Amino acid sequence: MILQKQVVKKNERVEEVFNLFISHMQEFLKEAKLNHEEYTNFVNWADRLGRAGELPLYADVFLETHVLRAMYTDKPGTQPSLLGPYFIEGSPEIEKEPGKPYTLTQRPDEAGEVLIFKGNVSNTDGMPLANAKVEMWQNDSTGKYSAFDADAPRYNLRGHFFTDEDGNFEVKSIVPLPYSIPDQGPTGEFLEYMDQHPMRPAHLHFMFEADGHETLITQVFFEGDEWLETDVADGVRTELVTKLEDKGDHKEASLNFVMRRE
Repeated sequence: MILQKQVVKKNERVEEVFNLFISHMQEFLKEAKLNHEEYTNFVNWADRLGRAGELPLYADVFLETHVLRAMYTDKPGTQPSLLGPYFIEGSPEIEKEPGKPYTLTQRPDEAGEVLIFKGNVSNTDGMPLANAKVEMWQNDSTGKYSAFDADAPRYNLRGHFFTDEDGNFEVKSIVPLPYSIPDQGPTGEFLEYMDQHPMRPAHLHFMFEADGHETLITQVFFEGDEWLETDVADGVRTELVTKLEDKGDHKEASLNFVMRRE
C-alpha cells in the first residue's frame, strides 16, 4: 500500500499574518532583551498550558479583549466583549407566556435574587430589529456556569429567544455574581507572576443574530461592582455598564444594543 502525501493548498493570508508576526516578534525580542533561559521557561510554561487544556481560557482572558478593541473601538454600534470559555452550543429556545417576560432556563428552586432584564435591539441606522435572536447565558448563585463547574443541568441559566416587533425583549433570571477564573493551573501561575487577582465582575452574556447584520457578542455589567475597574479579562466597556435597581421583591436592569450591518 502506497501512502500518498497530503497536499495542503497554500494560504496567502496565513503567510501574510505569519510574516507580520515574525517581524513584530523580532522587534519585541530586541526590546525585551529575552535571554535563552527565559525563552525556554516560556516554552515549558506554554507546554503546560496546552497540556492542562487552558489555552482557550488564557486566550479568552488575556488576548481576546485586545483583538476586539483593535477591530471595533472606532466603529459605530455596541462594543463587543468576550465570548468567554463558558459558552456552549445548543441552548433551548425559550417559550414566552402572554404578558410575561421570557424566563431563562433554570431549576424550580433556583437560588439567587430575581432579575428582570429589559433590552432593545436596533441597528446603526436606527431601525428596530424585530425577531432578532437573543442568546443569553450566565453563572448561578454560586458563581459557577452549567456544563462546566456547576452541579446544575447542562443548560441551566442558558437559552435563546427573540425580540418583538419593536426590537424589545424582557427576560427573567437571577442576578449574576462576580467569580474567579480557574487559577490552580498554568493560568494561575501566570497571574502570580503578574501579581494579579483572578476575579471578573458580575455580568450577563449576550449574543445577538439578525439577518443582514454582524453577530454581536457582548456582556452586560452593573454599577457598583468592586471588580469593574480591575476585571482580570479587561472585558468591561463603559457603555456596557448599567444600573441594578431594587424593586423590592426583585432587581431590574436594562440596556439597549445596536448591531452593525454586514
